[in-house]
Amino acid sequence: MASKTKKLSRLVGAIAALASATIMLAACTAGPGDSGGDGQKDKVFLNLSYSGNNWQDEAANLAMAIAEAPENAEKYDVTKQISGTDVQKQISDLQSMIASGAKLIVSYPISPTALDQVIQEGCDRGVTFVFYDSTVNADCAYNVAFITGALADEPERAFFGAQTAQALVDLLGGEGKIFLNRGVAGTSTDTVHFDTAMAVFNKYPGIEIVAEYYGSWDSSQSQQETAKALAAHPDVEGVWSQDGEAGVLKALEAAGLEIPVTGENSNYFRQRLSEGWPGVSSGSPPAQAGIAMKVGLHILEHGADGIPKNIEVPLPWVTTETAKPCEGTDFVDGCNFFPGEADTFVTEVFQVDLLPEASLDAAKTGTGITEVQDLPKMKDFAQAEWRRIYTRDSCDEGWAEGTVTENQIPAGLPGCVQP
Repeated sequence: MASKTKKLSRLVGAIAALASATIMLAACTAGPGDSGGDGQKDKVFLNLSYSGNNWQDEAANLAMAIAEAPENAEKYDVTKQISGTDVQKQISDLQSMIASGAKLIVSYPISPTALDQVIQEGCDRGVTFVFYDSTVNADCAYNVAFITGALADEPERAFFGAQTAQALVDLLGGEGKIFLNRGVAGTSTDTVHFDTAMAVFNKYPGIEIVAEYYGSWDSSQSQQETAKALAAHPDVEGVWSQDGEAGVLKALEAAGLEIPVTGENSNYFRQRLSEGWPGVSSGSPPAQAGIAMKVGLHILEHGADGIPKNIEVPLPWVTTETAKPCEGTDFVDGCNFFPGEADTFVTEVFQVDLLPEASLDAAKTGTGITEVQDLPKMKDFAQAEWRRIYTRDSCDEGWAEGTVTENQIPAGLPGCVQP
């Protein structure tokens, strides 16, 4: 009897050990989208650096609208966190997210390099990182950005900085005194915009930069800084601006000036363009954050096959001749701004190929997306290799730093070339 009891005990123990090993094997081999079978939702974080302007609010809303669409809400626990402009705070917040068991972190980075170590630590623990608009150098991260993007119908015309600088030069006939209204210092977005703009301005000896200041992508601050510059240089003839151009225009209006301005996508700027103000509206689409969240969740569900590490969002382009008000809540029949929205509302909340489910309501409230559509073939949105140095600070294997003379306008910008 004792012998039978011992045999039974050994048999039960063996079965238990086998079951335990099976569970462990299942956990180790869980595929994309599996939560390990414990019924808990995977943790997803949306992390912002600076905040408080319309662009960041709309971008975050679109990302949350994707993450909280019914098909995603039932699988993922999503948390939004604002780190501010202190890079050490953002590093600390990312560390906390990783320690809590994050599966996906979608973020706007305050620095292209300072986050590299914590990103690598997270990647080593199985975290997927997708950064939007501004970029990071870390190899394991995904970047979704427009800063090196090209016009959709003219793919050789890349870079917001270079293209808007050339547009301003053309509007001024190649000569004139100008202001430069920059963004948030230290971000890859501001750096790439400025460097590529200067590559163009430096070709024209008749262009004189009489004031350069940081509007921090904020309309009020841009208005204040432009007003200060006008007090010293009332004879300015043009302004190259990043986000915050609505404030630039209001400062110019207060001074009784209507001069060429190139800026980003504020509702007010496009309205004034439609009324005849000379200029070009281009710049950063808040839609990028929704795209980044969509890319990250796709990777969790289906794996990373076919997803480029460097994704370029096409560059918007609206001129005095093409600015047109929308009668409804979507970009239809060539319209591109909303007369009923606030002056600082950023209009580029749609991206027909990468974020077709976006809506004006989703951008304003963070809700309203009922079904997330499949991503298109992402290879069509892969960053061109010759622009890689701007977002990764290095060239791909087989490429070397050099002057790009082909496939890109303007030619002559630093980039990556094949020896």
